[in-house]
Amino acid sequence: MRITLIKSTKQRTRGNKMKQLEIQDLHVEVDGIEIIKGVTLNFHSGKVHALMGPNGSGKSTLANALMGHPKYKITKGKIILDGKDITYEKANIRAKLGLFLSFQYPAEITGVTMNNFLRTAVNNQREKKFSIVEFHTFLKEKLKELNMESSFMKRYINEGFSGGEKKKAEILQLSLLEPKYAILDEADSGADRDALKIIGESINRIKQKNSMGIIVITHYQKMLHYLKADHVTILVEGKIVDTGDATLAEEIEKNGYNKYLGEIK
Repeated sequence: MRITLIKSTKQRTRGNKMKQLEIQDLHVEVDGIEIIKGVTLNFHSGKVHALMGPNGSGKSTLANALMGHPKYKITKGKIILDGKDITYEKANIRAKLGLFLSFQYPAEITGVTMNNFLRTAVNNQREKKFSIVEFHTFLKEKLKELNMESSFMKRYINEGFSGGEKKKAEILQLSLLEPKYAILDEADSGADRDALKIIGESINRIKQKNSMGIIVITHYQKMLHYLKADHVTILVEGKIVDTGDATLAEEIEKNGYNKYLGEIK
């Protein structure tokens, strides 16, 4: 078994610390049970990092802890975003600092249209606010990129959406907010081949435009057919058991996780 952990770096570029989202010896509990058991990882700006593992390995727990969900209690370790310690910051502060989480199971919210929700979310991140007309023009361009009809925006958030529509709605938020680091939790779940292709191409376009760091959480590499992973990390029972490049994801697709199961004591 190969273990090549991506360690914290002190490299500097033009006097500034390299842009990265750092996790240092992170331990996370849910309802008093430790799920994440000492994870150390760096996610770099402009890179795609795939976080893989079988069901129950702690991938979604790690994602929610990174975003500041109050249910997920950090008992040890640190989260550093571009040099700033955000370990105990609230979720809205993390979002304003440039962190984004695409949910595996997006919630349905009756009575709130996608248009109103998105304009409020975008304006909360901007000093100069969009007017209704300005936002409509901006939104129209983003909808076209995702092959989405403008009528989509009149619907209530995720209400009656298909699996693919929910995932497109999450990536639309990503495109509008343009964060520094995006955590995509099972972005391929529920999306058919056509939707997956559009989603993957859109994420690539956003990343290239903004040098965004992408963390893709997935079981298998369906999404990675469209997003080439620079780094791959395998998580089992809350611990890192392997790291590598895109070939590691290909190996998992071919052979599964059997060789890792039972190794964590």
